Amino acid sequence: MSEERIVPDAAEFASAASRGTVFWTNVFQSLLVAAVVLWVLDIPRQVFNVSFYTEQLLTVCLGLTLALAYIAETQRKRHWSDWVAVALSIGLCGYIAVRYAALTDEAATIPLSGLIVSGLLILLILEASRRTSGWGFVSIIAAMAVYVYISPHLSGDFQTRYVSPERMTVYLGLDINGAIGSILQVAVLVVIPFTILGQVLARTGGADFFADISMSAMGTFRGGAAKIAVLGSALFGMISGSAVSNVLAVGVVTIPTMVKSGFTPYRAAAIESVGSTGGQLMPPVMGAAAFIMAEFLQVPYGSVCIAAAIPAFLYYACLFFHVDLEAAKHKIGAAAIADAPTVGQVLKSGWHFLVPIAFLVFALMYPDITRLTPEKAAVVSTAILMVLAMIFGYRGKRLGLLEMLKAIMETGRVSLDIILIGAAAGIMVGIMSISGLAFSMTIQLLTLAGGNVFLLLLLIAVLAFVLGIGLPTVSVYILTATLLAPALVKLGVTPMAAHMFVMYNGILSMITPPVAFAAYAAANIARTDGWTTGWIACVVGWSTFVLPFLFVLTPSLLMDGSWTEIALNLGRVTFGIWLGTVAAVGFGLAPLGKGGRVLYGAVALAVVLPPEAFSGAIWINAAGIVAAAALLATDALRLRALRKGGKADEVPATPY
Repeated sequence: MSEERIVPDAAEFASAASRGTVFWTNVFQSLLVAAVVLWVLDIPRQVFNVSFYTEQLLTVCLGLTLALAYIAETQRKRHWSDWVAVALSIGLCGYIAVRYAALTDEAATIPLSGLIVSGLLILLILEASRRTSGWGFVSIIAAMAVYVYISPHLSGDFQTRYVSPERMTVYLGLDINGAIGSILQVAVLVVIPFTILGQVLARTGGADFFADISMSAMGTFRGGAAKIAVLGSALFGMISGSAVSNVLAVGVVTIPTMVKSGFTPYRAAAIESVGSTGGQLMPPVMGAAAFIMAEFLQVPYGSVCIAAAIPAFLYYACLFFHVDLEAAKHKIGAAAIADAPTVGQVLKSGWHFLVPIAFLVFALMYPDITRLTPEKAAVVSTAILMVLAMIFGYRGKRLGLLEMLKAIMETGRVSLDIILIGAAAGIMVGIMSISGLAFSMTIQLLTLAGGNVFLLLLLIAVLAFVLGIGLPTVSVYILTATLLAPALVKLGVTPMAAHMFVMYNGILSMITPPVAFAAYAAANIARTDGWTTGWIACVVGWSTFVLPFLFVLTPSLLMDGSWTEIALNLGRVTFGIWLGTVAAVGFGLAPLGKGGRVLYGAVALAVVLPPEAFSGAIWINAAGIVAAAALLATDALRLRALRKGGKADEVPATPY
């Protein structure tokens, strides 16, 4: 009898604990999102005539995020220590927020209270980051902390200045160059509003709208299913800015459709993972790293979007060329979709999704006219979207205000990792700033490269790839932008090109084994092996490895130059990328053997070679274009002979 009473009691206790976790998770999420939106709209000052330090708000949001991190995990049981961490996070950050002015004034004297709260805050941030993002970033921060206490005893460029542990702790916890600094500010006040927009857009049918647009626009072409995936990923990625979220939102539809059309599951998953990864590079929203880049460079976010436009176009052009040539090679025709709507029908029922996006683009490009910051523009765009979605709906589904608010509230949980990365990155940047490690790293890189820009680019690309193993894109960007980008700037590379270079190399971790987050997510949908999918994705997205070198050495590809120069270089590089994709696929106008692929690859390199690389490079471009014309003429004659000879198996599928 006693056992019969104990089991229900235990079950009831577990159920009550679970309900308590859900309740407090919802409370913390709601408070976090509400605090950010109210601050962005300037409600405290405009309505209540109350002013706070930005750092006070950041501390409150950090406390709520830490609390969420310790209870929001669904894959482990709650332990009493988690609730202690929750209480400590809320209490500690609340204390810092209330006494922020006094604590910062006293920081120079290293008071005991400041030392204790800073030390506890750092430990809470690192443990929460470990839980949400793994050991990778935390291990790098720990290694840096150890190094700065070893390096004062080293010689030459490896030496940094000594900082006492007490001063270091207070600096990292309370200084604006530490945890509660500019990176956390961007993560909280800029990224969250855009994440809210993405959440509402997805919940109201925006992902379905973009998928339908892609289906109606591309479904009738050869390889239509894959082209739907490319266009759909690009469109949804413009707003989501997250590779894995893009895969999960779009890939569930596009991957099975590609497989049904004739693409192998591995190829289908690779195409979707590469397409979804490009969302981090696609204006107007891009990924969180782009907002942090604008903060690092101290330029308007619109300037980053303008610079990213041509590289994003080239990225997706390469992917589009790949799927088109693969379809021709394997004779894959239009997408097998019954009753597909026309573009006009889709636009007629979902035109309202374009209104907030158009407003957002206008506000980002012309902030002087709208008088809106990027984060406020995102909030206003979300409000426009909510009103229009409640009035018109999509596919016969119309969400009410309660469902909209639930989608907004979910942003708190979705934003967990980026906020914690922002706080942890602040700790990392603080360590490098106060010790001089960042300057030391710049000197070491310049010494290794011997003043050669191309060698330095190769070195940084390898380092960025190594640092990207096991780290999210934002972490990689912050790390490389702090440690590696300054060395490029020292050698004369423009700051925009240097930061864009390290960001592009940072996203390679999304498709490159052993991590390949996007490739593994797509492989899970396709029910294939993630490791193999990742390597195929590297071939499909080969341009990601090359494009950063091109736009660093050819500034006009970042919209830095005359319109004539921009147009000529864009056309030349686009043609070169098509030639390179022909070599990667093994098919151009007709099937290619190994020798033909090598020829096309060599000609592609000659065409895309930056004219600014060295004296006489432009003549290599000219020779490459002439050689490409000769190759295409030869293949056209070969194709004509194949058709005359009746060798139907070797004749490519028609484009339509």
